[in-house]
Amino acid sequence: MHIDIDKDLCIGAGQCALAAPQVFTQDDDGFSALLPGHEDDDGPLVREAARACPVGAITVTPAAR
Repeated sequence: MHIDIDKDLCIGAGQCALAAPQVFTQDDDGFSALLPGHEDDDGPLVREAARACPVGAITVTPAAR
């Protein structure tokens, strides 16, 4: 899976970091960011983090082959 955060949509609610703290964090400005090396993580917590985003700034898509 590939994880993308739309920085223009993100409001810094932090729901992603609460749902999947091993993948998401918040940057110095308080907006969502991926932890290094986790751009392609998969799992139910990643999908839950995308679902929990109040503005839909996170998308999880199948990785390109």
